[in-house]
Amino acid sequence: MELTHLFFLCPFMFLAGFVDSVAGGGGLISIPAYMATGMPMHFVYGCNKFSNSCGTTLATVKYFKEGALDLKVAIVSAIGAFIGAGIATKIVLLLDNDLLKKMLIIILPIMAFIILFRLNKIEIKDSEDTQKKKSLFLALLIGFICGGYDGLFGPGTGTIAIMAFALILKYEITTASGNAKLLNLMSNYASVIGYFISGSIYFQLAIPCAIFNIAGSYIGSSLAIKNGIKFIRPMMVVVVVLLLGKTILEMI
Repeated sequence: MELTHLFFLCPFMFLAGFVDSVAGGGGLISIPAYMATGMPMHFVYGCNKFSNSCGTTLATVKYFKEGALDLKVAIVSAIGAFIGAGIATKIVLLLDNDLLKKMLIIILPIMAFIILFRLNKIEIKDSEDTQKKKSLFLALLIGFICGGYDGLFGPGTGTIAIMAFALILKYEITTASGNAKLLNLMSNYASVIGYFISGSIYFQLAIPCAIFNIAGSYIGSSLAIKNGIKFIRPMMVVVVVLLLGKTILEMI
């Protein structure tokens, strides 16, 4: 069954890496795919965090090399994300399998509404006035909240982080995406450490899936950096549609 699972999972992991590197929300694709194999939820979360963290690592490096992130703010937010995700992961490991599924059904419609309502408010350009309003404290807070959400639930974290950097700290969309990548990377690492210690990662599946996730992330991040707002915003709309679709299916 492992080989059958791999043939099923790998294309979804490639797509998840592609989507996540551009607009966040790769978990909307990868988590349901892992769930379809019949894994317990703790293993679903563990394998998902491992494979996604590998793709996110490559995407973050590409954004950094292209100068498409504000390093100081991104590092501060990443520290907050690591702390938030670490705490949330410990909580998840204490929760019942069925409870985790029910929590996802409740939280997904809320996040879909928030993303849909604020999507058209994202600024395209930065200005000197808004630059002065940027705050390391807000960056830390954004990181902690997004990291906590990522550790507890996951789907849509990258999209929410992009929106937070664009709407609250007024970054243009490509830099917001780069900042979100580093934030998401550190929240993933914190969760992977927790799941690894608890023995909740099935490496026979997670490692091949990670390779396909990396491939998708490489292509997606290259397109996002090259095309900027023209490519990223439509992909964010796709993520929102996937989020709503997944929510509806969970409720049926």
